[in-house]
Amino acid sequence: MNIPGRAESLAAVQRGSNIILHFTLPTLTTEGQVMKQSVHLDLRIGPKPEGQYNLADWAAHAKAAGSGSSANGVAAYQIPAAEWIGKQVMLTAKVIGANGRDAGWSNPTTISVVAAPEQPRDLAAEAAPQGVHLTWHGAGTAFAVFRRGPDEKEYQPLARSDKPAWTDSTIQFGKPYSYMVQTVVKAGEGEAQSELSNAAGITPLDTFPPAVPAGLTGVPSTNSVELVWERNTDANLAGYRVYRALGGGTFELIADTQELPAYSDRKIESGKTYRYAITAVKKNGKESAQSQPIEVTAP
Repeated sequence: MNIPGRAESLAAVQRGSNIILHFTLPTLTTEGQVMKQSVHLDLRIGPKPEGQYNLADWAAHAKAAGSGSSANGVAAYQIPAAEWIGKQVMLTAKVIGANGRDAGWSNPTTISVVAAPEQPRDLAAEAAPQGVHLTWHGAGTAFAVFRRGPDEKEYQPLARSDKPAWTDSTIQFGKPYSYMVQTVVKAGEGEAQSELSNAAGITPLDTFPPAVPAGLTGVPSTNSVELVWERNTDANLAGYRVYRALGGGTFELIADTQELPAYSDRKIESGKTYRYAITAVKKNGKESAQSQPIEVTAP
């Protein structure tokens, strides 16, 4: 009979001032044979009916959405949204063979159409100690962040932000990234999207000192002073430096340690009071400020 199968997986979203719709084209006929003929697509859009309805009757009175495009087995349509603002609309598609025969309308999909969300503008990216910090201008309380990372061809959804700023702490310094953002607003039970912002590209470099170590404590022992502190979480950490002062004297560097946040000072004299402070050092050679000093008297 050579009847094309039905369109499948209709999905629609409002993006800016357009409704974007995609669906999967059939590869087989209704009898399970490989499709060999060309097909014609018919997409209909109109207000969602209330209560019970007959899909064929609804489609007969709905508006034809015009022509779309197809590639890699997926059909795509872009429909102006202005006519449908404030309405819940329904869409359905039909695949018609060159012989004029079809398997009927697809399962419909519905969306609520709203005024076009404001497109974010002036997106900027800059390197920060925590990663890449993004800022942009735009009204709204919900924004979607997209990123294209090293060796990636497409932008991927990355995060949501409730304000026009966000920091990507998952980057690797020295590698290229590009970002875009869009405003997202509630539309019925779903969401509507703005057009995407300008792209902001950056290859962030780590030129920042690490955070100041915290939680330094010292415990006097028989022949040593045992120092411990909280582990620093900065990327590219090389280790720590231990500084000591006798009484109220000047701090002097007494040790470079690896990443272990502890040090045993065995060059002490009984009865003397020492002050200690710690710094963190990155592989880029940047050193933090000194920690809050502590005082320990050797037994």
